Amino acid sequence: MKRALTLSLILGLSTIAPRGWAQQAPSAMVAPSTGATSPTQKSIEAYLRHLYAFGPNVALVVAPPKPSQVEGLLETNIDLTIDGNKQTVKFYVSKDGKFLFQGELSDMTKDPLAQNLAQIQMKDAPSIGDPSAVVTLVEYSDFECPVCRKLHDALRELIPNYAGKVRVVFKDFPIEQLHPWARTAAIAGRCAYQQDPKTFWKMYDFIYDNQEIISAANAWTKMMDYAGQSGLDPDAFKACMASPEAGAAVNASRANGQLLDVNSTPTVFVNGRRMVGADAHLLEQYINYELAQRAGKATEKK
Repeated sequence: MKRALTLSLILGLSTIAPRGWAQQAPSAMVAPSTGATSPTQKSIEAYLRHLYAFGPNVALVVAPPKPSQVEGLLETNIDLTIDGNKQTVKFYVSKDGKFLFQGELSDMTKDPLAQNLAQIQMKDAPSIGDPSAVVTLVEYSDFECPVCRKLHDALRELIPNYAGKVRVVFKDFPIEQLHPWARTAAIAGRCAYQQDPKTFWKMYDFIYDNQEIISAANAWTKMMDYAGQSGLDPDAFKACMASPEAGAAVNASRANGQLLDVNSTPTVFVNGRRMVGADAHLLEQYINYELAQRAGKATEKK
């Protein structure tokens, strides 16, 4: 745990969860020699291992560098894995192999949020709040993820303060390699939504509120029991849970997240602006910024 936190701090990775890193699919541990083939890949791996004292317990895989949108710079993704937890970090390296830096390149001639907004698919996704709200918050989440539960708790406190101003859309992103009952819960949510969209949000609360007592062994039973308690037709719910259509809907939601480069949960988009993790203060900052922007534009029109 301490080592995972150290790596996150060193490389500035995704939001650090109370139990470790943001929830991300694990990869198999490999020996220090990671199969880097090109001289550039080998030199990047050697440099990072030397700089951060990464021993044999740390798997470091450097993807083949490819041209970036800036002439003279190559980009590469580096997968860093320890204790089964994986983070992917983007680095840039000069073509001559002399300089390496971490970060994101931004094209200031384009709206940085436009591509995200264009790729987020909200049709047939559970939502709550005014469809015409100024702010749309899209949550890619995993029902078994402890950091997602933290986000759920933050949203439950925060969203009532923005009645009529914020709409929340839920997108399934179960990480099955890490969370054995996440897919069962995701399918249960889809089946609740199919019968009654409002009941989805009751199921959403139930799963996160009871996350610690749900397991791979009892998840199906827990979902069936709550479906009956919430007034859903138990026979129809059971049939839906076993149907390929419900599973396909979960797969489609996850694929949409992957299109947006979602690789850890929770990942939230506030009017297209990405936030990874469950930082309630940052979430509030994003919401307030969007509301202020809209208010400013409205004032200009008068």
